[in-house]
Amino acid sequence: MYPIRRNRRLRTNEAIRGLVRETTISPNDFLVPLFVVEGTGVKEEIASMPNYYRYSLDLLENEVKTLWDLGLRSVLLFVKVPDNLKDNKGTEALNPDGLMQRAIKTVKNTCPDMLVMTDVALDPFSSYGHDGIIADGKIINDETVNVLAEMSVSHAKAGADFVAPSDMMDGRILGIREGLDQHGFIDTGIMSYSAKYASAFYGPFRDALDSAPADIKDIPKDKKTYQMDFANRMEAIKETEMDIDEGADIVMVKPGLCYLDIVRDIKNVVDVPIAVYQVSGEYAMLKAAAEKGWLDHDAVMLEQITAIKRAGADLIASYFAKDVMKLLF
Repeated sequence: MYPIRRNRRLRTNEAIRGLVRETTISPNDFLVPLFVVEGTGVKEEIASMPNYYRYSLDLLENEVKTLWDLGLRSVLLFVKVPDNLKDNKGTEALNPDGLMQRAIKTVKNTCPDMLVMTDVALDPFSSYGHDGIIADGKIINDETVNVLAEMSVSHAKAGADFVAPSDMMDGRILGIREGLDQHGFIDTGIMSYSAKYASAFYGPFRDALDSAPADIKDIPKDKKTYQMDFANRMEAIKETEMDIDEGADIVMVKPGLCYLDIVRDIKNVVDVPIAVYQVSGEYAMLKAAAEKGWLDHDAVMLEQITAIKRAGADLIASYFAKDVMKLLF
């Protein structure tokens, strides 16, 4: 008790604070999202995500090498598909020579030991901007799951280590696991977006991939019939446990900062690694505030990343990964 025990002794200087720090950040904490486009020599800054870019395959090679040199060992691939290749069934997603399949091969050829995870959802390939096939004005679940399973097999054939279904269709983890196993890809992992909320924080990401839901009569204007209601808590545990039962190797909570209570709830009840996606809106808000001089960019960035890990994240998908590495290592 005070005055015999003085807690401030363990805060006296940075050396002692570092020794007793409960949560530390390392390169192994990060999964780096990468946006890929067609073309040559393309490095396009995303207007709503300052200092973050879309890369053509030739420049993707350079970016992957840079990440590897910084100590970052895992990437999550997304593709921006030309409008003329989009339809309601995600046909282009199954093209063995499609942009995603070529992107996987590019990363693996550049850095064979880089862990490659791939986005599995129909919205980048959909003429309607939705994660599933639409019929009679509704997102059709089971037909969509069949396509997602085929897409996952296609990614595995191209060399993906993990597929990352982000669609939130019911039963898609089981469908994907069965599809992978039936084609001999028993070692290909699944990182499921298990607790993905219908969030307003995704706007800049949809700008990056041109994947926002289309404003068309009789077509859903948002993704609330399949992404989770952000008011719900227990539902996240149910969704996550079901995904694990269906074969998910890693589960994800998305977005990050506003959902750290969900991260901790899930951490307390599951025995698989938990990923958190620090999403584009979180990135854009800090960039904008720092540009205005309202916040210290680096200090807030590290505080946010630490908070996500402290809440229970085993890995963090973050657009800040390179910034953190340059700052700390």
